[in-house]
Amino acid sequence: MTLKRSVAGTNLEQAKSHNRRVVIEAIRTNGALSRAQIARLTALSSQTISNIVDELERAGLLRPEATQKGARGQPAVPYSIDPNGGYSIGLQLDHQTAVGVVTDLSGTLRSRIERRVDRPTPAEAMPSLATMTDELVRSFRFDRSRLLGVGMAMPGPFDVEGMTSVGPTALPGWQDFPVALELERLTGLPVTFENDATAAAIGERLYGVARNLNSFVYLFIGTGLGAGLFLDGHLYKGSRHNAGEIGHMIVKPDGLACFCGKHGCLERYVSLRAAYDCLEIPDPDHASPEKLDELLAAGNERLLAWADQAAAPLRQAIDVLELAFDPETVVLGGFMPLAVIELLVSRLEPLHLSVSSARTRTVPRVLIGAAGKDTSVLGAAALPIFSETNPQFDVLQKPLG
Repeated sequence: MTLKRSVAGTNLEQAKSHNRRVVIEAIRTNGALSRAQIARLTALSSQTISNIVDELERAGLLRPEATQKGARGQPAVPYSIDPNGGYSIGLQLDHQTAVGVVTDLSGTLRSRIERRVDRPTPAEAMPSLATMTDELVRSFRFDRSRLLGVGMAMPGPFDVEGMTSVGPTALPGWQDFPVALELERLTGLPVTFENDATAAAIGERLYGVARNLNSFVYLFIGTGLGAGLFLDGHLYKGSRHNAGEIGHMIVKPDGLACFCGKHGCLERYVSLRAAYDCLEIPDPDHASPEKLDELLAAGNERLLAWADQAAAPLRQAIDVLELAFDPETVVLGGFMPLAVIELLVSRLEPLHLSVSSARTRTVPRVLIGAAGKDTSVLGAAALPIFSETNPQFDVLQKPLG
C-alpha cells in the first residue's frame, strides 16, 4: 500500500487532543491504516499511536478491518473510520440560498435541506437557520449524543468597516454580529464559524481534487470572489479570519468602480455578479447561476466576451497568489457553474511566468474543483470534526466505562 499524505503530530502529553485528530485525519485521507502505517505518517511513537487507536476504537470512532498478512510477524490490523461514530451539521448562507446538511464521520451526506432567501439580515436568517438545524436532526434519525456540533459558512469579509455589508456582493447588517454565539443560543449546540471560501477549501481538500495536496489556494467564485488557503497542510485564516479576501485586490487601477470605494477590484471582473453585469441581466440580485449554463449552451456571445475579459485579471491574480504562497496548485470552484469555470480556465493560457512554472511539476498550475456546488457546506460540516476546541468531540473520545 502506498501512503499518500502524512500529517505531523507531536508526542507532547498536553497535545493528546490534537494527536487524536491527526490520527483521524490520516485515516480519513488515506483509507484504512495499520498502527505502524499511522505511526509512519504522523511521526508519532508506536506507543502513542497504540494508546490513541485503542481509545478511539473504544469510543466507536474507529473500527478494525480484516487483518493484512505481512511478510513476517503478526498480521497487521488496519483501522478505518466508523461512519456512525459521529455526525455533524453544516450550514451555508449566501445571498439567495441557505443550505443545511448532515454528514457522518466519513463525510458521507446523510440529509440535505435547501431554502431560498433574499440577501437576509441576521434577524431574518438566524431563526431560519435554527429551524433548519432542527429539521435536519429530525429528518435523519441518529443518536443525538453523537452529534459533534454545527459548522457555519457565509461570505466574508468579516468586521471590516465599509466593506462587510456594503454593495451587492455583501450581506447587509452582519457587521459585528456574533454569528456563532447567536446560533449556539438558538440551537443549544456548539457552533464553528468560517467564511465560505475557507470552508470550501476544507471541502475540496477532504472530498475533491486537493485531497492529497498540502499547499493550495481555492478560489471561490460566488456573488463575489474569495480564496481559501491551505499552506503546508494547515489552514491559514489570517489575524482576523479575513485571509484570502482577494476579491478586493486591485487588478486595474483605473478600472470599474467597486462598492468598497476602490476601482478595478478583481471581483468586478471575476464573479457571478460581474458576469450578470456584463450580460445586462435586468435583475442580477435574483439571477440564478443556472442561467449562465443555459446561455453558454446557446453560445451567447456576451457570455463568451465576459470570459475573454475576465481571463486577464484572473490570470494576474493567479500570478500574485503563486508568487506570494508558492502553492502546489490553484483550484477554481464555487457557485459558478462547472461549464462556465471550464470556459474561464480555457482562456487562461498562457499563464504568467512565476515560481510555479517548473517543468518538473506533476500537478497542473490550475485545477477545476471536483466537490461541486456543495463544497462549502460540506466543508462547513467538517468544521466541528476538526475543531481543536470542540467539547463534544472530547466527550465522544472518553473511554467507555
